[in-house]
Amino acid sequence: MLSRLSDVVDEATVAFEGFDYARALERTEAFFWSFCDDYLELVKTRAYGDPTQPGPASARSALALALSTLLRLLAPFLPFVTEEVWSWWQPGSVHQAPWPEPGELTDPGAGGDPAVLEVVSEVLGQIRRAKTGAKRSMRAPVAVLTVTDGPERLAALARAEDDLRDAGGVVDLVTHQGDEATVDVVLADEG
Repeated sequence: MLSRLSDVVDEATVAFEGFDYARALERTEAFFWSFCDDYLELVKTRAYGDPTQPGPASARSALALALSTLLRLLAPFLPFVTEEVWSWWQPGSVHQAPWPEPGELTDPGAGGDPAVLEVVSEVLGQIRRAKTGAKRSMRAPVAVLTVTDGPERLAALARAEDDLRDAGGVVDLVTHQGDEATVDVVLADEG
C-alpha cells in the first residue's frame, strides 16, 4: 500500500508542478477510494490487535503514515476538512506541514510486496461481488473460497491470508495452481 501511495505522491507532485491540479486530485482520489475499500477493510481487524505485537503495530504504523500523507495531498482541495481531521491527531496546521515526499513512504527494511495487496484486493472484490449478487450482507460468512492462480500470486495471497479471512468472513480457503485465475465463492447458508 505504501509503495502505491509513494507513486501517487510522485504523480501528484509532478502534476502540481505542471499546474495540472485536476490530475493531482484524480490520482489522489483514486488511491483514497481503493485504500478505503481494500486496505482498510483488510487490516482493520489486525490493527485492533495487541499494539505490542508486530502485526498490529505494522498495520497501525502504515495507517498513520497513509492518513498523514493523504491529508497533505488533499489539503489544497479540501482545506477545512483536512484541517479538522489533522487537528484530531497532529499538532499545528496541515497547511503548514511539509508536502509529502515519496521517500518517507518507503522503508528499505520493510520488504513489502505490492503484489500482495493487488492479489488480495482482487479476491476481496470477488467476495464482495458474490455477496452483493446474492443480496447478502458484507458480513455474511463465506463457507468456502477457492482461488486458482499462478504460484507467485498464490504465494502473495498466502502472505495476507489472515487479513483476507477476517475481511471476507472466509471460513475455508482452498487454493489451486492453474493457468487461469479464478475465484469461486460459496456463501454459508443463511439461518
